Amino acid sequence: MSDHHVYKKVEIVGSSRTSIEDAINNAITECSKSINNVEWFEVQETRGHVTNGQVGHYQVVLKVGFRIEGS
Repeated sequence: MSDHHVYKKVEIVGSSRTSIEDAINNAITECSKSINNVEWFEVQETRGHVTNGQVGHYQVVLKVGFRIEGS
């Protein structure tokens, strides 16, 4: 095991018709399918889409941090 860790951050966008929390969970769930060692996230932006005077979608922009394999 290494005595140091190296990380990388990527930006992703998640959405949900239900809530901001679901948008975050959807983004992290999908991201974790293709990126290993996901360890944290930062919400950068929160926005939504309005349809007929109602919230149609919640959308969040996340920075996701993951540990580089072997570090």
